[in-house]
Parts: sequence; C-alpha cells; structure tokens
Amino acid sequence: MLAETGHILLWFAFAVSVLQAIIPLWGVAAGRDDLAAFARPAAWLQWLALTLALLGLGYAFYSHDFTLRYVAQHSNSELPLGYRLSAIWGGHEGSLLLWAWMLSLWTLLVSVLRGAVPVHINDRVLAVMGLISSGFLSFMLFTSNPFERQLPWFPLDGADLNPLLQDPGLIIHPPMLYMGYVGFSVAFAFAVAGLLAGRLDPQWARWARPWTTAAWCFLTVGIALGSWWAYYELGWGGWWFWDPVENASFMPWLCGTALIHSLAVTEKRGLFRAWTVFLAILAFSLSLLGTFLVRSGVLTSVHAFANDPSRGAFILALLCVVFGGSLVLFALRAPVLRQKTGFTWLSRETFLLGNNLLLLVATFVVLLGTLFPLIGEAMDLKISVRSPYFNAFFVPLTLVLMGILVPGMQSNWKRQDGRVLLRRLAWLAPASVVLGGLLARLAGELPLVGHVAIMMVVYVLLAHVADAISRARAFRQGVLRGLGRLRQSYYGMVSAHVGLAILVAGITLVSFQEQERDIRMAPGDRAEVGGYQFSFTALKDVRGPNYTSKMAIFPVTRDGEAVHPGMTPEKRTYNASGQVMTEAAIDAGLMRDLYVALGEPLDDDAWAVRIYYKPGVRWIWLGALVMALGGSLALLDRRYRSGRRAQEDANVG
Repeated sequence: MLAETGHILLWFAFAVSVLQAIIPLWGVAAGRDDLAAFARPAAWLQWLALTLALLGLGYAFYSHDFTLRYVAQHSNSELPLGYRLSAIWGGHEGSLLLWAWMLSLWTLLVSVLRGAVPVHINDRVLAVMGLISSGFLSFMLFTSNPFERQLPWFPLDGADLNPLLQDPGLIIHPPMLYMGYVGFSVAFAFAVAGLLAGRLDPQWARWARPWTTAAWCFLTVGIALGSWWAYYELGWGGWWFWDPVENASFMPWLCGTALIHSLAVTEKRGLFRAWTVFLAILAFSLSLLGTFLVRSGVLTSVHAFANDPSRGAFILALLCVVFGGSLVLFALRAPVLRQKTGFTWLSRETFLLGNNLLLLVATFVVLLGTLFPLIGEAMDLKISVRSPYFNAFFVPLTLVLMGILVPGMQSNWKRQDGRVLLRRLAWLAPASVVLGGLLARLAGELPLVGHVAIMMVVYVLLAHVADAISRARAFRQGVLRGLGRLRQSYYGMVSAHVGLAILVAGITLVSFQEQERDIRMAPGDRAEVGGYQFSFTALKDVRGPNYTSKMAIFPVTRDGEAVHPGMTPEKRTYNASGQVMTEAAIDAGLMRDLYVALGEPLDDDAWAVRIYYKPGVRWIWLGALVMALGGSLALLDRRYRSGRRAQEDANVG
C-alpha cells in the first residue's frame, strides 16, 4: 500500500495546488477575503502531502522495496544507508519529487513569514506559486511517477545507485542546488503578484529582496559543492568544465546576482522597476531551462538525469507558458512600471546599471555557448563550444566588473561629484598596482592577465577595508565602536565582494601556477611535481561495503621532510554494476593541494598515474562560501526582521 498511498498523496497535492492557484486570485478579484484566505491553508496541505510522499519514498529505499521501479533502478541491498536515502534524489523521478517538495516548502515559508507584506499581495504570491506547483506536479504524475510499481515480476535486488553519486558531496549538493533553483520561484511570484496588483514600489522590492537573497545563497553554495564534488570525485583534477549542466546552474546565478542589485536600487530609489521585474522572470525561466536541459535527453552529461523526449517536451512547454505568459503580463502592465525620478550619469545607480548589464551579457554568453551546439545538432552540424570560448569572454568581463564595483560602492545615490569620487579613489590605483604587482611576483611566473587579476583583487580588498574604516569614523565614536554600528546589510555587501576577490585570486593561481604530470609508475618508482616527491610504495586490495578496490600508497616528501605519510588513491569496482570508478587522493591545504589519481593499469604491475600540484584551489570554494555568507548577513538586516523600514543612517550600503 505504500506506493499507492504515495501516488494518492501526489494527486491530492496536485488538486490542492490547482485550487491554490485559482481560488485566491478569484477571491482577490471579487473582494472576497474568505476565498483569498484559502491560499494559506492550501500551502500547509500541499506541503504536508508532499512531505508524507517524500517520507514514503524514503522508507521504500530503506526497506529495499524493489517492487517500485524507481527504487529497483537506483538502489541495491549492499548500498550503505546514507546513500540509500540520498538515492531518493539520485534519479529523475525522485529528484522531481524533491523539487516539488522544496517548492511546497518555499510556499509554506512565504505564507508563514509574511511579515509586513499585505494580505492581498501575499495571497497573490501564494496563488502564483500554486500555479507553478501544479505544473511540476502534473509533470511528475503524467510522465515521472516515482511510485510506479513493476508487477507481477520485480527484481530480487536493485541495479544500484550510480557510483558517481555514492559520495557525501552528492548527499548535500542537489538539495542545496534545488533550494536555489526553486527559491527563484518566490522572486518570480512576487514579480507577477506586483504586476497583477499594480504595485511595484520600494516596499514591494523590500518584500521580495530577502527571498531572492536567500535563493541566491542556496544556489551559490550548491554550485560550489558541485564544483568541489567534481574536483575530487571525477579524478580529472578540474573544478569547472563548462559542462552544459554546470552552465544551467550558473546562468540563473548570474541573473540572480543582477536581480539582487536591481532590487537594491528599486528599494532605495524606486528605479529600475521594469528591469527588476524582467530579471525576476528571467532568473526563474533560466532555472526551468536548466531543468529542461537535464531531463530532456538533448545533451550528454554526468549530471543529466533522463533521456526521454516526451519529458523534455513537457518541461519545454511549461517553460514557454511561464516565460511567455509572464512577458505578456509584463507588456500589458507596462504603464505601472513608468518612473518619473532619474539620476545623473555619475551616480551609484549608473554603476549598478553597468554591473547588471555586464552580468546579463555574461548570462547571454553562457546561454549561447550552451545552446549553440544543440542548435547545430538539430541542423545536422557538429559544433563544439569549449573552455576557450567561455574564458575569452569571462576573463575581461570579470575584470571590468571588479573595476566598476569599487566606484559604485563609494558613489552617492542620484548624483555624485566627480572630483570627490576621484579623491576617494586617487590612492587606490597606485597602491593596488604596487602591492598587487609584488604579490604577483611572489606567486611566481604569471602572464599579464594574471598580474592584472591579482591587482584587481588587491584593489577590491583595499577599497572595502578603507570604506569600512571611513564609515566607522563617521560616527565619531572610534573605529571599533563605529564598525559595530554598521548594518548587517553593509557587512553582507562587503563579504560578498570580498568573496568574489578571494574566488578570483584562487582561479588566477590555479589556472597559471598549476603543475601536472601524467606518468607511468610501478611500486618503487618516484616522481617530482611542484617541488614535492611522490613515492609509489605499495598496491593493495581493499574491500568496501559494496565494492572492491585497488589502493595505491604514495608517501610525499619535500626537501627530505615528510609531508604526507601515504596518499591513497583508489580504483574501485562496484559489485552490482561492475562499473570502475577513480577515487583521487588529496592532501588539502589553504595554500595548495596535492592530488594523485590512478588511471588505467599497464603491464608489469605499472599504472598510469596523474599527479597535480594546485596552488590556491581551495580559495575558489572559500570565496564562494564567503559570498554566500554575505547574502546570509544581508538577510539579518533589521529592516527585514521588522515590519517597518528602519531609519536611514549615513552608513547605508
């Protein structure tokens, strides 16, 4: 009865989502508060039904219920418990259930944490989210039911979870990524609700901004975890490959970053309203596009879930309805978006507009590079877009973005005196060139673009330190006390910008200073990489819970001093599938990583071995986490915790 109960719960959630989409909008339009209020209990009912369904699927994995097709395809009796439970989202159907459950959770949170949002706006937001839920639940029920049984015949054991997914990183990475993807539905719902209500003022931006920031934080952490997982699990030593599915998560992140900055302008000055609404629509539409790319079978990727054209057609139709319908509403409500106030060409608004244009150009570059091979394939043309294309655009775009970040942060709203701004920036350029040049020389041989990148990193860091001290002194209570009076939103901005600088520094170092050797080694051989000596001392057989492994032992020394007693890369063969996987050994450090991976076995007990020396690679993920921390700090700002806006101080960020 477990499968049947789960299936009934999905139908119940679908029925509630349809009613949630229709009844509140009807009630608001008719002035019937009793009907509009249905949105709130509907949010609870939908979340409860999907929670029970998700728990039911989890129990099916726990109890080895191989009568369920999905469980049989993604589990095995030897699979450890942690991976059995993470297998809930290890395939297409289960990941969709997780997506739908997270959408219901966001809907519930919007209902419960309403704060100062007027009831009629909140009801509209919940109705739009109910409409989105009904689309995803119908997708699941008609094409991707995780509770489908395979009777009367079913396997006595399962096919096993993809060995690539049998990793702690994959327990955390998909939920984080999905929380970001799905979280942008809240920004989209606020945009549509604002268009319907004809209210897109600074208060509306203040209501939407924390939800957008929360979604951006989750997506940032999710992308960072995915990069980290690919680095240590796939055995190729890279942290980003411009894989189409990686790009699918990166595009809404870029657009969401622009949306956060645009919301700041709308909240502060009532400007960029049309731009903000468009970015909210685009961010969620790009999340749906990522879902289409993963589940349509139009591309091949280690991240892709499904290979079913009918599923792809369904999600593509949903994308067209969401994007097309919202753009039609956007066009119809254009008069609401008109604004009378303006700003001069030299002001914070101008720099933020430049920031948004750069981020949107970057999004278009990734979109074009991702879709162009698919378009070529449809026309019977073999087109490959690789890293040089993306790097050729992203390196200059990122450097320009960092260049305008500082004057934007230090400019005034509406109008900025150019001479005052020049005085603020006059010392930064020479200081950044000198200090950045020295640091680049200390890092070793770097090309010109590497020197420029390090200088820009120093430029951003120095500017934020100086700006924080200047703002703290304005309180005339001493620097330390003044720093304590600065808002959380200001510290959030500083943290996000510093995180970007750390990330760029890490990318620069690992891109230009990395050393790699692919060599043939047998027990007793030694190799030197990056000044470290790696000795292949032994090879032994290891048995895991559901695999057997060949494990090599590599003690590492430097100048005769022991660095690591024995790095242990493995070549695992999984019992159920017979699939062979590489498990890299990594000696991690803040300044560098040492990385050893076994390739294929060769003759005479020799192996193909790949050894890397990777300086600064950890800074990439550290920078991403600092950026997410910045978003979290911004969420703690008092104007989002209270129902009214706090008085504006001189320290506004």
